[in-house]
Amino acid sequence: MKDETGAGAEGRDQEGRDPEAHDPEGREPGGRDPGLQPERTRLAWRRTTLSATVAGVLAAKQAIHDEVTAAGLVGAALCVLVWVGFLRVAHRRIVGLGTARPAALTPRAAVVAAGCTIALAAFAVAVVV
Repeated sequence: MKDETGAGAEGRDQEGRDPEAHDPEGREPGGRDPGLQPERTRLAWRRTTLSATVAGVLAAKQAIHDEVTAAGLVGAALCVLVWVGFLRVAHRRIVGLGTARPAALTPRAAVVAAGCTIALAAFAVAVVV
């Protein structure tokens, strides 16, 4: 059976759409689910942000634990600075994942996030030692 455009009507739904071209759940044919993968990534960024917050607070607390010294204040300030930098990158990524088609993480943002994580770990070790 042919419709007025000459295309076959077999295999089409009631509205004339090809069911293989569009998934009713919003997934693209052959593509990823646009809702679940960004949501998992957003949750991972939130967990990582929480971990960075705990590490930063513990490092800052340890830096000024017994007595307040200039080195302790510098260590605490550096921990807070790195933590704020990481929060900025994480927030931008979480907001970016809220769009319909989130862009890939830029190499610069990945390097900044990794650098902040490594720096925070180094400051924590330096404060403890």
